[in-house]
Amino acid sequence: MSFQEKRAWVYAVVALVVPAVYFATVLGQAPRVAYAVPMLTAIGVGIGANILGAIGSAILAPAQAGINDERDRSIDQYGKRAGYVVLATGAVAALALTLARFEYFWIANALYLAFVLDGLTTSLVKIVAYRRGF
Repeated sequence: MSFQEKRAWVYAVVALVVPAVYFATVLGQAPRVAYAVPMLTAIGVGIGANILGAIGSAILAPAQAGINDERDRSIDQYGKRAGYVVLATGAVAALALTLARFEYFWIANALYLAFVLDGLTTSLVKIVAYRRGF
């Protein structure tokens, strides 16, 4: 498993676990819940976990840490393009919720879910590209 694939796995796990905890905590009390602090906490924990995962990966494989060849760059761009489609779809959904005058809770959570699904899609597309070839 390449260094870049390991980083994609770390990102995918964080993109699954942190939002799952957030949504399990908040959605049971929707929509009359103070969701801003838990959401900001989940975002901060996700960013911190990804930074620590990148540092940990670099410590465990220092020889591979800074090496990106053309294939790695192509897979990275391929994954990002797939993620952008998901993110744009989520943004349109949040816009639709706004135009339909839904509560801020639903709009904010739709946007958060769009970013989560973007990260997850990007990671999974990269993992599949590394596994099956690109």
